[in-house]
Amino acid sequence: MQEIRTLKGWVAPWEDLDGRLTGALEMAQLLELDPDPAMQDEVARETEVLGGAVGAFELQAMLQGADDHRDALLTIHPGAGGTESQDWAEMLMRMYVRWAERRGLEISVLDLLPGEEAGIKSVSILIKGEYAYGYLKAEKGVHRLVRISPYDSQARRHTSFASVFVYPDIDDTIEIDLREEDIKMDVFRASGAGGQHVNKTSSAVRLTHLPTNTVVSCQQERSQIKNRATAMKMLRAAIYQKRVEEQEAARAVVEATKTDNSWGNQIRSYVFQPYTMVNDHRTEVKVGDVQRVMDGDLDAFIQAYLKRFGGKAA
Repeated sequence: MQEIRTLKGWVAPWEDLDGRLTGALEMAQLLELDPDPAMQDEVARETEVLGGAVGAFELQAMLQGADDHRDALLTIHPGAGGTESQDWAEMLMRMYVRWAERRGLEISVLDLLPGEEAGIKSVSILIKGEYAYGYLKAEKGVHRLVRISPYDSQARRHTSFASVFVYPDIDDTIEIDLREEDIKMDVFRASGAGGQHVNKTSSAVRLTHLPTNTVVSCQQERSQIKNRATAMKMLRAAIYQKRVEEQEAARAVVEATKTDNSWGNQIRSYVFQPYTMVNDHRTEVKVGDVQRVMDGDLDAFIQAYLKRFGGKAA
């Protein structure tokens, strides 16, 4: 069924574009024989709409990676800097939630660790929808914030960092062999809202894959069993992504953007003061309205990334 939906997602837009283009060409031919201002305006409007539709289809055509069609697991971790960086991590979380809402995608917060004063220490979010991973893979890397800190009594300008990781949410059709003896499980009390359940039961689960030192956690459900099942799914996705990256390294395919994922090599800067500008350092796309970007308008950056790197950068 997934394969059928994927194929329909290609065929239906193509048939729609083909039909509309044929209709526009027929109207243009009629105009040559019998000029009509009203029809000419209609052709002009249809041409503009078709241009946008072709652009969207072209963007979809760039999502050719093996995992691009999958849901996305997105995690955010603040860098050094305490409250300031933790606040920046929470701002990024809000930005991605707003982006997903704009596209009508389903959002589930799987694990969230709040900071002591403000912000978050980490968050894991499942974003479900067609091509969620294909689009969000453009966001992997370090994000840099420059602003006058609201936590600095002297109102000095601060620079903060947060790292964003994105994994494809793999399903049961992909075999990842995880041995139980290689997995360490810890349980703890869920944080955040939840009343007596939060205070009295250790329902949250943390799994550590000992051979790779990969750690995931989930506290979404009230049931420890359900949280463990979700955490296992997250762990399988993380291990799968590690193996994909290892295979790429083994083939010595040096991607231009791989170094951008390392700490201190930011992929994008968000400047709030002394001027406002969001600058993507990989594509050199710049947007002056930083608030619009923080409200989830990331399409310009994602489109530029896909047009430059296509399905090759995963």
